[in-house]
Amino acid sequence: MGILLDDVVIIRQSEKEGDPCVITVNCPDKTGLGCDLCRIILFFGPSIVRGDVSTDGKWCYIVFWVIGKPTTRWNLLKKRLMGACPSCSSASGIFYYRSELQPPKPPDVFLLKLCCYDRKGLLHDVTWVLCELELTIKKVKVSTTPDGKVMDLFFVTDTRELLHTKKRQDDTYEQLKDIMGDSMISCDIEMVGPEITACSQASSFLPPAITEDMFRSEIPEEYPSGSLTSNSVSVTVDNSLSPSHTLVQIVCQDHKGLLYDIMRTLKDYNIQISYGRFTTKQRRRCEIDLFIMQADGKKIVDQSKQNVLSSRLQMELCQPLRVAIVSRGPDTELLVANPVELSGKGRPLVFHDITLALKMLNICIFSAEIARHVIGDREWEVYRVLLDEGDGLPVPRRKIEEGAWKMLMGWE
Repeated sequence: MGILLDDVVIIRQSEKEGDPCVITVNCPDKTGLGCDLCRIILFFGPSIVRGDVSTDGKWCYIVFWVIGKPTTRWNLLKKRLMGACPSCSSASGIFYYRSELQPPKPPDVFLLKLCCYDRKGLLHDVTWVLCELELTIKKVKVSTTPDGKVMDLFFVTDTRELLHTKKRQDDTYEQLKDIMGDSMISCDIEMVGPEITACSQASSFLPPAITEDMFRSEIPEEYPSGSLTSNSVSVTVDNSLSPSHTLVQIVCQDHKGLLYDIMRTLKDYNIQISYGRFTTKQRRRCEIDLFIMQADGKKIVDQSKQNVLSSRLQMELCQPLRVAIVSRGPDTELLVANPVELSGKGRPLVFHDITLALKMLNICIFSAEIARHVIGDREWEVYRVLLDEGDGLPVPRRKIEEGAWKMLMGWE
């Protein structure tokens, strides 16, 4: 089967303001492709309001209806979606599927050292610039000195793979300087080795009480009063409607990255989607139908496997992220965690949304760090933000927790 390269990903802009744009992907299939595409769309900001997936196991056809933002970079989004599709080889302008012979080389990691004078919202402004530049934050260490200076250490990778060049580094410096103004004291960028950037090794200890409460792996019979969860998630597994596929039906409340959360869960279980449909109704109600099968091409008949998959999907949709305000000695800390894909990829824009929520609440950040922790049988990306209380927090602790949760879920 052949296809013109420009037809692999097509983005058709809406004719009326407020109507969805249509993204069509037509390419060779691979397990986890839907997850990778949804992750890219989540990073660039559009909200998926409807989706259709169809594949024969070798070739797939995917359509997303999305609502973009005024700042959505559609051309760059298309380029990144095309890059996620399985590789093709050319012959007179026609492209054919070829399987990957080797796994991709891990990206180079760079250390961005930023020294500046502190001000409210500074960390979010810096994070926003890094996101715009497609610099992925793998790890961060932020600290404030008694004289009001801030030392930010960002370990980043470059989606464009150009940060080793002087031009790319100069462009990064200029964009940071533009948004920071006279607050910037110095900015240095250097490539660092894996011994420094072993992101899977946590840099700090998590108290057992926190890990036990936040990182439960099973759904409790009843969440404690005041728990931050998405409401009324229903997952049904049915083998009676198809002779060759298991049907998974999900009804739940919409949130930012909902389709990504479903797709990454199926990807981690190595489950293939042959056909799927996603629709949003009134009041953020979502309905998803997925005809799936295991990697061996068979439906899921084992009841225990059905239960495990159903339980995991419910957990991921009830609490795709964990958010809590905790005491760190006499200080107050905002703790946010999200599961890491088995491929090693974390959820995009989490640190961006945390810092934006705190900026909107007029709360300063004293220190922050990102680290990865293996808890139970899963790896988590954990964000620890120590709040600058100064003369006291401007809002109650519960409001901080809810503000961060709503921003992360897209309910702000």
